[in-house]
Amino acid sequence: MNLKFSEEIRDRFPDLRVLSAKILGVNVERQSAELEHFKKKAIEETKKKYELEELKDVPTFRTYRDFFWEIGIDPTKTRPAAEALVRRVLQGKPLPTINTLVDAYNFASLRSEIPLAAFDYQSIKGEPLMRFASEGEEFSGIGMKKPAELNGGEIVVADSEKLIAIYPYRDSDETKITLDTNIVLLMICGVPGVEEEILNGAKRTAIDYVTRFCGGEVEE
Repeated sequence: MNLKFSEEIRDRFPDLRVLSAKILGVNVERQSAELEHFKKKAIEETKKKYELEELKDVPTFRTYRDFFWEIGIDPTKTRPAAEALVRRVLQGKPLPTINTLVDAYNFASLRSEIPLAAFDYQSIKGEPLMRFASEGEEFSGIGMKKPAELNGGEIVVADSEKLIAIYPYRDSDETKITLDTNIVLLMICGVPGVEEEILNGAKRTAIDYVTRFCGGEVEE
């Protein structure tokens, strides 16, 4: 399953790159002792690598912040996902524990500096399409008590029935990863200015972590 782009998205953002990977036969659990041990190591490495006051000027994070400003999102309020994870670590806040698959790809995002998304593949209907939202479209994001009505113009990813993400920072509740997920679609969320080599590195890291802690095989 390949993500398609509308002509309007391609015209406005010709350098936008998004990678994906489909992993079959994953086993999602609530927690894993091995993953919890790995978390502690990753957190310590993150604390040594970054300084909180300088985080916004890390080149990768700066590129995502610039893109957020361009599409009308204030990155000081809605932070790019990878930066938000690093910031939580540096502030001494616990990282969210959702399930082994979500936690695994969150740590891939933490290490690669690239936002990642994951969807229950069997909840997606048809080929996903990135496009601009229409005014009044509704989106039910993870953790939202009621659907949000979009203003129009937001970058969204939709399947043939519904919106599955507001790109590149919020995923749909209807396609979220659960303990029943056995096929996952990973999305490596690029923005203009981030080279494909960096995105490929994030993809390899995400596949490594997901298969290490949840098993499964990548469909080439």
